[in-house]
Amino acid sequence: MTNILSELIGTMVLVTLGNGVVANVMLSKTKGYSKNEKWLTITIGWALAVFMAMIISSPYSGGHLNPCVTIGFAMIGKLSWSLVPFYIVSQFIGAMLGSSLVWILYKDYFLETNNERDKLSVFVTTPAIRNFCSNFFSEFLSTFLFIFISFFLNKEGSIFIFGKKYLLGLGAMGAIPSSLVVLGIVLSLGGTTGAALNPARDLGSRIIHYLLPIPGKGDSDWSYALVPVLGPLFGSIVASALYLFLKYE
Repeated sequence: MTNILSELIGTMVLVTLGNGVVANVMLSKTKGYSKNEKWLTITIGWALAVFMAMIISSPYSGGHLNPCVTIGFAMIGKLSWSLVPFYIVSQFIGAMLGSSLVWILYKDYFLETNNERDKLSVFVTTPAIRNFCSNFFSEFLSTFLFIFISFFLNKEGSIFIFGKKYLLGLGAMGAIPSSLVVLGIVLSLGGTTGAALNPARDLGSRIIHYLLPIPGKGDSDWSYALVPVLGPLFGSIVASALYLFLKYE
């Protein structure tokens, strides 16, 4: 159960910190509220959230924190398929708990915020221009690159002594490459939809937005909800298939 609980706790930390940075800059009267320069703050905050969540979970579960990562690693043979349902359920529960914690912490500031879209953005990704095909492709491409690159990340360093190679564990520093991948992809490709990259992070939080009694919250935008779920899933599957086709394994 350690790896399953690790995924739950890690995803909870990920979403608490990730959604938390969005709340800090989007909700009225917070210390971090800003009408400008929100994008860079949010992107860096999410990348750091990935880093801190992986520190907690990587030693025990591999630090997936995302159904796309779990499915991808199962497809290339680095995770047993028997664990996949448990990982994914844990990730969704963790995301729901994390988004609930953000609501509790920022409850007073939700009350001070009048814009429904700003409130929704704390929980989920939203498209800059609503176009199903374009939005789907954006989520597909960003997650495809995220998963494909992730397969090449190595959490072990090496040192040569008298011509012999010795592997060195990187410890907590091993979470840095994944964080930088997220940072780079969202900075470059996230301008269209916000690059969800993670169905649990988006759908789990959307469910919480729907359930919570947030005054003036508006609609949970269920008409868009499948895009940040299906786009990343298809991107993950294609990235994994390409990785296997190129015989990297």
